Amino acid sequence: MKDLQSIKQRFGITGNYPGLNRAIDIAVQVAPTDLSVLISGESGVGKESFPQIIHHFSSRKHGQYIAVNCGAIPEGTIDSELFGHEKGSFTGATDSRKGYFEVADGGTVFLDEVAELPLSTQVRLLRVLETGEFIRVGSSKVQKTNVRVIAASNVDITAAVSAARFREDLFYRLNTVPIKIPSLRERGEDIVLLFRKFAVDFAEKYRMPAIRLSPEARILLLGYQWPGNVRQLKNIAEQISIIETEREITSETIRNYLPDHLSAKLPVLAARVEDRSFSSEREILYKILFDMKSDMNDLKKLVYEMIQSGQSDFTVSESSSRVIRNLFSDGPVEEAFPVRNTAKEEPVVQVRPARHDIEDTEEVVEESLSLESKEIEMISRALEKHNGKRKFAARELGISERTLYRKIKLYGLEE
Repeated sequence: MKDLQSIKQRFGITGNYPGLNRAIDIAVQVAPTDLSVLISGESGVGKESFPQIIHHFSSRKHGQYIAVNCGAIPEGTIDSELFGHEKGSFTGATDSRKGYFEVADGGTVFLDEVAELPLSTQVRLLRVLETGEFIRVGSSKVQKTNVRVIAASNVDITAAVSAARFREDLFYRLNTVPIKIPSLRERGEDIVLLFRKFAVDFAEKYRMPAIRLSPEARILLLGYQWPGNVRQLKNIAEQISIIETEREITSETIRNYLPDHLSAKLPVLAARVEDRSFSSEREILYKILFDMKSDMNDLKKLVYEMIQSGQSDFTVSESSSRVIRNLFSDGPVEEAFPVRNTAKEEPVVQVRPARHDIEDTEEVVEESLSLESKEIEMISRALEKHNGKRKFAARELGISERTLYRKIKLYGLEE
C-alpha cells in the first residue's frame, strides 16, 4: 500500500477507488515486459498518467518517451510524423526528417486516441509492432526500431472494428494487456478528494484562500454524472476558486457551474399517447389485421342489414353461403340462407328483395384477405399520397425508408 501511495503522489493520481488501484497495479506489473498495452476509458479520466507509470518502471526508463495525439495530426502528415520522410517526398519536404518511431528507438511511444489513425497508417503501425520495421515516406529503405507501443482510446474499439474503421489484427496486437480506467462517476468519494486537491492547488497558484464544500454541495457533486470526468471537475474547481468571493461553496453556487445538473438525473421521456408511428414491421402488420377486422365487421353489418330489410336481390352459391354463415356465428343468418340441394343444378340460395343496385355478391365475399395484398395496397396509397416521395411515404407508414425501399422492390412497385 505504501508503494501504491508513492506512485500516486509521483504521478499526480488522487483517489482510493478499487478500480483505479487495480489499473495502477496492472501498469506496474506489465512495466518490466515489452508487451503492448491498450488503455481504455472515457475522455478526461486521466489515461495519460498510466503510460508514464509503465515507462518509468520499465527497463526503457532512460530512453525517449514520446506522447502522440493521433487525433490532432492531419491525415496527410500522420505517416511523416510517425515514420519520418525523405527530402522531396512531398510538397514542402525540404529536408529529410526522422519520425517518432526512429527518434524513440529504445524508448516508449504513447499513441493517444489511436482509433483516429487512418487505415493506411494502421497497416504501417502493425508492421512496426510485429517486426520492428518501418519505411520513411518517400524511401524504399527498410529501417529497424526497438520501441514499446502503448495506445489509448476513449471510444469502443471493438465497435470500430465491427464498422471496419479499425483493423482487427491491429486491435488484437495492441490489446495484449488491456487497462480500463474507471469514469469519475463510478469513483464515489474520490470526487470530493479530487475537488479538495484542485482547490488547494489553485489556492497556491492564485495566492488566495482555498475554497471548501458545504455538506449539501458534497452531496450534489456526488450525484452529478460528470460527462467530462476529472477534466471537467478540475475546470469547475478553478472557475469557482477565481470567481466566487465566498470560500465556503454551497449547493446553490455549485449549480451555477453545472448548467445541465437537472437533466443528468431525469428519466427518459415516455412517448406521447398521440404518437402514431410504428417502430417495426410487426406493428404495421398488427395495424393491418385490426383494419381488416374492422372491415369485416362493417361487411357483416352491411350484409345483415340487407338481409333483414328484404330490399335486395342477389343469388349466393352454396360455398359463398357457408362463408357468410361463418361470418355470423351468433345471428339468425342460418335461417336467411337456406341451401337447396339438387342433382342437376348447383345449389344456390335465392333472396329476392326489391333493390337492384347489387347484382352479384361474389365480389364482396371473395375479397382478398391476404396480408401481402393489404400491405401492397397501403404502400401504394402512401406513395400516391406523397407523389412517389419515399421519405414521406415511409414516415406515413411508420417504417424506415430502407424498409420501404425493400418492400417496393419485393412487390415490384417501382414506377
